[in-house]
Amino acid sequence: MIIKIRVIFVIALLISFILACNKEKNTPYTSATLNGVEVSTFMYQIQHLDDNTEIDELAATDYDMLIVEPGFNFTESPYDINYLVDNLKTKSNGDNRILLAYIDIGQAEDYRTYWEDDWVAPTVNASGSPDFLVTIDPDGWSGNYPVAYWDTLWQNIWLKDGGLIDQITAYGFDGVYLDWVEAYDDDLVREYANTKGKNTESEMMSFISGIKEKGKDSNANFLVVAQNAPYLLDANPALYASIIDAIATEDTWFYGEGDSEWDDPEAGDIKGGERHEADYSTKNRIIQSEKYLDLGIPVFTVDYCLSSRNAKSVYRKSRKYGFIPLVTQVSLSAITDTPPF
Repeated sequence: MIIKIRVIFVIALLISFILACNKEKNTPYTSATLNGVEVSTFMYQIQHLDDNTEIDELAATDYDMLIVEPGFNFTESPYDINYLVDNLKTKSNGDNRILLAYIDIGQAEDYRTYWEDDWVAPTVNASGSPDFLVTIDPDGWSGNYPVAYWDTLWQNIWLKDGGLIDQITAYGFDGVYLDWVEAYDDDLVREYANTKGKNTESEMMSFISGIKEKGKDSNANFLVVAQNAPYLLDANPALYASIIDAIATEDTWFYGEGDSEWDDPEAGDIKGGERHEADYSTKNRIIQSEKYLDLGIPVFTVDYCLSSRNAKSVYRKSRKYGFIPLVTQVSLSAITDTPPF
């Protein structure tokens, strides 16, 4: 009798395991429609696109959406922007896809043509000059400096006639992918804002709204996808939902260390620690992202893994919650070798 019970128990475990494997294997793709394009897969690359062979490799893929560094305003080795846009706007089979320009609206980067010779970079202990250069990047990205993004001088770089948003639309991008929206929640940026009587949440939404309006001046279907800063929504859900078309969240399950090269052991597979504490635990990140889905805003996830096993787990879990996943390496310098599973 005992042997029979044990056999039944083992069989039950095997059935559960098989069902679990099938469930993981058959997790359906999730998708969202942007400008008439159904997006269920995407790729994100912001380095090495000064090499047209890298652009050709991206062009040969059938990803529904590409997020790329436009690179026309690098001080050194600018990208061939016309070649990039002409070759990436459509898939290899001729179908349309979404092409978004990656831009960092919450940090100044000292390798851009807008960085003037008399600007002084901030340090760990001191702000920079002009005054809107507040501090250094907290994640270790060199040459990047969080800014007082409400400053007129900073906003003019983006929003003036002939500024960066006008240039991006003129080159033919479908919209922008906004990095460092989280500047609103940086401790030192908040401290500086308090001295100026500024509310960081409302100022960030105002800036994003300005970007949206400027883009729509040239392209009625101009898209704005915000990266990270998921809790900004809570400050004014109706307003924020009206000025972004989607959100992308990094590091929900795994992250990599800033400035890591593609094959560095710290380029992915890291979890826990300060990056996944309190509001930013994996559980709370998921709960917050689901608020966007409830408002009809698509959620893309970007996680950084070296392990195929971790990558496969992320694709399954992300889709389970209704998100659209990508797993790559933190340098974002190549097409990932952990493709959609």
